[in-house]
Amino acid sequence: MKILVPNTIELQLGSDAEVVVYDVSADIPAEHRDAEVLVTWQNPGRQLDHAVRDLPELRLVQTLAAGPDAVLAAGFAADVRICSGRSLHDGPVAEHALALILGAVRRLDLLHDAQRQRRWDADFISAQSAAETRSAYTLAGSRVTIWGFGSIAARLAPMLGLLGADVRGIARSSGVRSGFEVRAEADAAEVLAETDVLVSLVPASPETADLFDAAVFGMLRPGAVFVNVGRGATVDEGALIDALATGRLRTAAIDVMKTEPLDAESPLWTTPNLVITPHVAGNRPVGASALIDENVARLIAGEELRNQVRP
Repeated sequence: MKILVPNTIELQLGSDAEVVVYDVSADIPAEHRDAEVLVTWQNPGRQLDHAVRDLPELRLVQTLAAGPDAVLAAGFAADVRICSGRSLHDGPVAEHALALILGAVRRLDLLHDAQRQRRWDADFISAQSAAETRSAYTLAGSRVTIWGFGSIAARLAPMLGLLGADVRGIARSSGVRSGFEVRAEADAAEVLAETDVLVSLVPASPETADLFDAAVFGMLRPGAVFVNVGRGATVDEGALIDALATGRLRTAAIDVMKTEPLDAESPLWTTPNLVITPHVAGNRPVGASALIDENVARLIAGEELRNQVRP
């Protein structure tokens, strides 16, 4: 069995199969188009399209991304198994989400602006300590809602809880997950009406396109915070800009956008009260080699694969 692994990440595979490193910016060399396993990480859409065309013996595509949307959209044959990188990014994404949440709540963006201007921000000090606004600058006693309550949320929620936040989730179905109450999407309006900080970990799909629109932002408590470390396709960016401009949202922080890299002319760059990071939350898969080894072994044995999303 031949396994193609990308040159965008260093892997140490224990498999006895033939392992070939390929360049994600180029077509698969002709001599390696008999591969049965393709591992992807940061592959451009064009390269994935060509892989669909050029790898007739393919049996498994193992993406190291938590969300398999790009691989699913590429059009691999129906009998090719596709597995996600779910769980590989739990720690890094939870850390980055926590950093963005704290930065947005504590308004580190304003303090950074003051630093660059060499200005001691007395107005900020007064606002933070004022009785009527003091609660806006802390997670203690706040209601945080995580929409998309999977393994990353299970890592993030306890961190927020330790800081005094009341954490709840929204997902397709209700229940208790990792000790936290999760409400069904049908109850979103009720949950959001009591939400101070909304965190999106929602994957991209036709059903979630522009999920976070003017209607959803309007359901939140006035002056709420929005953080997106899920997928850019889930946010109506015009509605986000409007919500920040009108004060419906106090601030927002996003690690993902609809178009990446974000165009220099995008109005997001200059939107007040918005923090942007360049899709770096989950930029370092943890345990990728072990996942690949396990799934290759399962594939050879004819067993169900870990994180299999198709078929």
